[in-house]
Amino acid sequence: MRVFQAWCERFGFRSLPASPEAVAGFLAHEADAGRSASTVGRRLAAIRYGHKLAKVPDSTDDEDVRATMKGIRRRIGTAPNQKAAATVDVLQMLLARTPDTLTGKRDRALLALGFAGAFRRSELVALDVEDLREDPEGLRVMVRRSKVDQEGRGFEKAIPTGRYIQPVRLVREWLDAAGTTSGPVFRPVSRSGNVRSPDPGTAKLPRLTDRSVANILQAYCTASGLDASTFGAHSLRAGYITTAAERGADLARIMDQSGHRDPRTVVGYIRRANAFKDHSGSGFL
Repeated sequence: MRVFQAWCERFGFRSLPASPEAVAGFLAHEADAGRSASTVGRRLAAIRYGHKLAKVPDSTDDEDVRATMKGIRRRIGTAPNQKAAATVDVLQMLLARTPDTLTGKRDRALLALGFAGAFRRSELVALDVEDLREDPEGLRVMVRRSKVDQEGRGFEKAIPTGRYIQPVRLVREWLDAAGTTSGPVFRPVSRSGNVRSPDPGTAKLPRLTDRSVANILQAYCTASGLDASTFGAHSLRAGYITTAAERGADLARIMDQSGHRDPRTVVGYIRRANAFKDHSGSGFL
């Protein structure tokens, strides 16, 4: 809504209540600026909600606005630009490239836990040591706030000890090496090989950012001879779901781990993972 208000000020329109011409013009401007159809759609929803909160007439349902949005979807397309899934085979390649340093231990733990928990990057970097609870079969990880849990009720993910990736062992090795007993699980490491100290201004322990997850993943993709541009922070989450689907895991159990609320999203991963399994043309092509 703030973006829309700034645009209105720039071009001399009123933002509340906004005219259909202002809303349609803003949407067209955003599309011309290279925004995706989904981003433009989210901004339209924000304008609609802003009008609702202000209790003023809403013009977002005007026919001109609907026609503009329809044209944007037709022109730009709505297919998502999906990053490649870092499946278990890819993950093992990345882990093999991590050095035996403090940074390497952190990166191993981050990649392994991010994959094993099918975490969103925001969930992963928000984890504190206090969110990890030991269990005879692995770790129980409390996600205190998520994209699908804005109220902060929290939900738990089970991380098995494992035999191949062994994410629990890698997390323990990192925490022990860093001497971390509380606060952020994943913290920056300086070039001199030391865990970053608390911020002098706030005394808060620094944590990795969302962007750090993508940077770390892509660095090891490059080191492994993979095209790093095709991978992103979402690749670990997609890789777990894809691998689980390939191994025949139950849809509901995959959703338990990923935290998805809409099964249609997960079904999309399953279809891609099993695209060639029992293919209708396998007997005659």
